[in-house]
Amino acid sequence: MTKAPLKGWMTALVTPFRDGKVDEAAFRKLVDWQITEGIHGLVPVGTTGESPTLSHDEHRKVVEICIAEAKGRVPVIAGAGSNNTAEAVELARHAEKAGASAVLVVTPYYNKPNQEGMYRHFKAVNDAIGLPIIIYNIPPRSVVDLSVETMTRLFELKNIAGVKDATGNVGRISMQRAAMGPDFIQFSGDDITALSCLAAGAHGCISVVSNIAPKPCSQLQEAWDRGDAKQALAIQDRLTPLHLATFLEAGVTGAKHGLSVLGRMTEDVRLPLVPMVETNKAKLREAMVHAGLIAAAASRAAE
Repeated sequence: MTKAPLKGWMTALVTPFRDGKVDEAAFRKLVDWQITEGIHGLVPVGTTGESPTLSHDEHRKVVEICIAEAKGRVPVIAGAGSNNTAEAVELARHAEKAGASAVLVVTPYYNKPNQEGMYRHFKAVNDAIGLPIIIYNIPPRSVVDLSVETMTRLFELKNIAGVKDATGNVGRISMQRAAMGPDFIQFSGDDITALSCLAAGAHGCISVVSNIAPKPCSQLQEAWDRGDAKQALAIQDRLTPLHLATFLEAGVTGAKHGLSVLGRMTEDVRLPLVPMVETNKAKLREAMVHAGLIAAAASRAAE
């Protein structure tokens, strides 16, 4: 387990499939490529890793592979989210045993618990492990919003370290910073708002787009960290079409198509997801050209 700090641009990794099974070789290569391209951390088996359609055995195996391949070079924040508290506890305990640096735990989806229910959910995970816990607050998908007040209560617990904020409201970064101070670790959960979140005091981004573009994403973070806002904005301008195109459908389908264009894996996903429609694939490839990831000729060749 790395002792590196939990900050910077981290990739919410896709899980490659081939013939219906987890493609371990492609996943190992993806992990290594991400690190050599400069990404600051890895987040396996989140929603982008298609955790809802992985078996528990597959989930645990992907975490183990990621940690083994990372070899302590960057932090690994293992996805351990569930709307079943007991299941979240079990996944978090496995992540700790496997050597993860931290766990990412989403607000319980579909059940629609109130603030007290969410507090007790995260407290149960907190009490079960000794790792830092990053709360994943994503109201558009979970249909519940962990309030700043509840988050502040949770931050008093020993292992609650921060949040992946996917509310889409940059103001929440400032509100949470005001309530909990600069030591509360905040990640943007939306690629398109990441630079704005950094300006508001966020520590980094947990990103889908960096699956395809780890180098420019990490370079944006590093430019910001050294105080070069002009360079960070220039990189953002290159990436903005890619941020938009990747999410024309489910982000994982965009990321997997981009990675397939780069020759790094198949674009296979598991039902109920299906690959992007052809018109959106073409838009994604155009955005990859704009970002400097592929040449225009490569985009045409993929058609």
